Amino acid sequence: MIALVEPLLETLPRATHAVVMGDLVSSEDTASVETLHASFNAAVQSANDAHRREIVSPLTITLGDEFQGLCATMEGGLRVVRDLRAQLLIAGLGCRFVVGAVRVETPVNRSRAWNMMGPGLAGSRQRLADKRDANAYRFELRGEPELQALMEAAGAGLTEIEVGWTARQREVVLALRAEAAAPLAERLGMSVQTLYKIRRAGQFDLYERQWAALEAMAGRLDRALGLT
Repeated sequence: MIALVEPLLETLPRATHAVVMGDLVSSEDTASVETLHASFNAAVQSANDAHRREIVSPLTITLGDEFQGLCATMEGGLRVVRDLRAQLLIAGLGCRFVVGAVRVETPVNRSRAWNMMGPGLAGSRQRLADKRDANAYRFELRGEPELQALMEAAGAGLTEIEVGWTARQREVVLALRAEAAAPLAERLGMSVQTLYKIRRAGQFDLYERQWAALEAMAGRLDRALGLT
């Protein structure tokens, strides 16, 4: 995939950061605002703590169910999104995200992701605001709609897999990223054979393959954008 898009990468405008934005889906329909608020705040704080080396302006909740922040690289922003998406799915919260290449032309606010301006920020916000699109993983690459569409196609595939999970498949597939099969099976009170059946049904291998492709593309983008 990277070889096919190499000519497109050569025309990308230079960037200074990757913006990460996200919001919860159908949060106004929740039965308990207090529970949703606590889960959302905990997930955002956890992401800030876990990715403090990659985040240059911390993920900041803006209006109830939305957040934004700045990362040093697109690859780092994608890692933040992956971890945050997993935490919110485990908490039973629907969410969508955008990772955008931006040029911040004002001082970077290192305490809160507020009061910054530059090309790419408004476009990223507009991309996130499209409620007709079911894709949880969106991208904003100024001037390269074909490359943006290619990355979003991979994101849409990830979203489709996630939407199709049962509660048990979601638990197993997301846990397998950080936990080996045998101890995970013991923790969940099942045989390793049963765990592998759930892993196959949850399309774990395809899910990881698509994530690997997106992460590789993000790393190549960072070099083209001048972020590494």
